[in-house]
Amino acid sequence: MDIELIEIREFLAAHHPFDALPADVLDRLPKMLTVRYLRRGTPVPPQDVGRRDLFIIRQGAVETRDQRGELIDKLGEGDVLTAACTNGNEARMSSVTAEDTLAYLLPCERFDRLRSAYSDFAKRFDATLTERLQKAIEVLRQMPQRGSGLLTVAVGSLVKRPPVFVGPQASIRDAAQRMSNERVASLLVMQGGDLLGMVTDRDLRSRCVAADVGTNRPVTDIMTTRVHTVSSEMAGFEALMRMTRLNVHHLPVVDGRRVAGMLSTTDLIRHESANAVYLAGDVSKASSVEALVEISHTIPELQIQLALAGASARHVGEAISTVNDAITRRLLDLAEAKLGAPPVTYAWVTGGSHARREQTSHSDQDNALIISDEFTAEHESYFESLARFVSDGLNSCGFVYCPGNVMASNSQWRQPRAAWRRYFDTWISEPEPMALMLSSVFFDLRVVHGDASLLESLQGENLDKTRSNGIFLAYMVSNALTHRPPLGFFRNIVLIHGGEHDKTFDIKLRGVVPVVDLARVYSLAEGLCDVNTLDRLRAAAGTKVLSAEGARNLGDAYDFIATLRVQHQARQLRAGEKADNFIASNELSALERRHLKDAFGMIATMQEAIEQRYQSSRLR
Repeated sequence: MDIELIEIREFLAAHHPFDALPADVLDRLPKMLTVRYLRRGTPVPPQDVGRRDLFIIRQGAVETRDQRGELIDKLGEGDVLTAACTNGNEARMSSVTAEDTLAYLLPCERFDRLRSAYSDFAKRFDATLTERLQKAIEVLRQMPQRGSGLLTVAVGSLVKRPPVFVGPQASIRDAAQRMSNERVASLLVMQGGDLLGMVTDRDLRSRCVAADVGTNRPVTDIMTTRVHTVSSEMAGFEALMRMTRLNVHHLPVVDGRRVAGMLSTTDLIRHESANAVYLAGDVSKASSVEALVEISHTIPELQIQLALAGASARHVGEAISTVNDAITRRLLDLAEAKLGAPPVTYAWVTGGSHARREQTSHSDQDNALIISDEFTAEHESYFESLARFVSDGLNSCGFVYCPGNVMASNSQWRQPRAAWRRYFDTWISEPEPMALMLSSVFFDLRVVHGDASLLESLQGENLDKTRSNGIFLAYMVSNALTHRPPLGFFRNIVLIHGGEHDKTFDIKLRGVVPVVDLARVYSLAEGLCDVNTLDRLRAAAGTKVLSAEGARNLGDAYDFIATLRVQHQARQLRAGEKADNFIASNELSALERRHLKDAFGMIATMQEAIEQRYQSSRLR
């Protein structure tokens, strides 16, 4: 074999999926190829090619766009373009060289023979990028230690009996008797198939006996009319998180519009007892900061347990953020017990990963106070003391002080609503660097405690101003593109060299943050109120800023990267180490590295697409 053919063989052997072929096949493969040089802007395949070929990129880059002209993928060295050899979605895409490109061409009939003869080789081509990312997530979650539990069980399977109910004409005495006879702690009030309300043991005590309401009165006088429900298809874990947030112990289960039964915390505990997620209940009973600190010591164990159970990053973030919510609310209760009732209404809001419900066990705190415009100077000392008490308490519980001092204990972020209105107006109309940095925190806000309308009204006004605001969005895009995936020119993962984190990459800054930033831009561009990253992508899917396929692929890429991150941290925590975001390449399997390149490549493609849309490079 001459030197040129040897070089081609070595190139193929170094790139997946050709590395899955036997050595003797690799020896013969170079002679089957033709070499083609394509100038920038040339369609792939070129119009002058009279046969169907697989294109293997040796040098250069090829962009692929959908039927709307949206950029959906960018291929580099070692990547393969199969459009001419397939009849699937790729055949409906259009590709063009983004720079001068050298390619190896393999006739489709020879390619088909290789696929038929070698299954490991064929697997790469039998799956689209979407399917590969989804499969990667599935494999990542298949942990042998624990594969069942509330993460996977559907709520409907936990319902063991039909709903117990009475009609609206029933008396309170009738309802209490029915509950006693059926031995249940909650009862639905229904008319026909419609759910009107719900009554619990607590309602009988507080709304009937304590309020001296006659038991001959209709049950509708004491029922809860705003009833939260869960779908029969919802995972038990998500139902548990909803119960914890709402501070309730019973939720009706619906299957479509039909009420299927009642789910209680007892049902969940019976299915999976003694799980650390129940520590949120302990938080609500804590009588001091010291007690909260003791409970918070179990939060790292919560992340470990969930990772061992095959939890996604979303499950972990939901769980830890829910516990943080509970701790924050309890600290506020303790603060008000110490300081007295607040002089005017307020909303304690959280930002960053906590607001997005994407926290891990070592996240710092980002929070603020939005106070009623009835606020006066004489109220300042109260809210300063309140904020300091809560911020200090969160720090003691492991949610450390924000390095940038974005906390309610800083008077700048403890302001009446009118001041916050001015803040947002300035950030939107004058998007200078500091405003953009603050926007990445304060456009991701969520109320944890207090008057939610103070934030909701602000957010509604903000979204009206950001929607289709091309200049502001271009600056937000430019800011978002400061964090790029760690992919080198040859699509290898670029590592840090030297220093404390030598031969690692920062999976948060270079993998998680880019998607969070993109999702925020999509949301602001469309005026969407969602805050969670995956929720934002789903809400923006199919809009003018994000195709449905792009949203799905970007969401899968984020899910895979973020789940790798929480598993990396869980391994560190189990080993008694401090959790961080720096992953060494040898910590990952070859398959994980391959899927990670897919995920990083998808993010890079979406960044390039949004940069082209808003031409944000002109602003840098």
